[in-house]
Amino acid sequence: MKCRKCPSTASIELKRHNSALCKDHYLDFFDTQVGRAIKKQKMFTHDDQILVGVSGGKDSLSLWDYLLRNEYDVTGLHIHLGIGDYSSNSFLATKEFSEARNADLITIDLEKSYGMSIPLLSQTIRRVPCSGCGLSKRYILNIEAYKRNFSVVAMGHNLDDEAATLLGNILHWEIGSLARQSPSLPSKGDNLISRVKPLYTMTEREVAANAILRGIAYIEEDCPNSLGAKSIIYKEAIDSIELHSPGTKHSLVSGFLDRVRPIMETSQDEFNLNDCTICGQPTTSETCSFCRMWATAHQKARSNNP
Repeated sequence: MKCRKCPSTASIELKRHNSALCKDHYLDFFDTQVGRAIKKQKMFTHDDQILVGVSGGKDSLSLWDYLLRNEYDVTGLHIHLGIGDYSSNSFLATKEFSEARNADLITIDLEKSYGMSIPLLSQTIRRVPCSGCGLSKRYILNIEAYKRNFSVVAMGHNLDDEAATLLGNILHWEIGSLARQSPSLPSKGDNLISRVKPLYTMTEREVAANAILRGIAYIEEDCPNSLGAKSIIYKEAIDSIELHSPGTKHSLVSGFLDRVRPIMETSQDEFNLNDCTICGQPTTSETCSFCRMWATAHQKARSNNP
């Protein structure tokens, strides 16, 4: 198969674009698409200080690589979750990436900073690991960005992630979550930092192709806690439709963002943000869900080990 733009052999077929591209033209295509997403959603400029959450996977490392190559003021933040070999391998891939590019990296060890790893937290509070993990990562990214004076938090969520999240929110009619689902959420007050997802128009396969063609070494193993997660089920369902109707993922997400979310955004109920009485981070309650969760975990740990 030939590249659509030159006589070279194509490196990747893009069925949803009815195209195929060689290595050089695909890498140009990837950068162009990400750049357009940043500009369309007004995510950030070169004047911003960006904190990017990096796990060691293809998505976060591809995003970090893009921001570094395009000379943004960016620092990586890696959260060591304590999930056995998976976390150790994730940290190693992140560390090697940062050292090879002389890029700034902040590492937060969950167990050292908060007293428990994700497996122990899940066992203690008797909640599925993904629940405490997702809440902890969102909180830590925001509070570290706030304390270190970053203006934007960037995450490597791709089109598959956004489509699966959207499908789940629609199936369960999570109106509040639907109203907040966006690749660019502006800051609210001084302590809720702007959050963006520059890869939201690129599929998981397309991001993987970028990482491979650029020689980015990333961990290929999935988190062991993700087995059986509903998000995986939603991804598989959309993958099945995409196989028979290329472009479905993009149509679902872009249609929602362009046609539905503006209506929901203007009609959603207003809510007041307060400062958490424990940590000072924004919350709609007296104490934030992160502090409540960890207070419960430590209380149960003490009662189990008097």
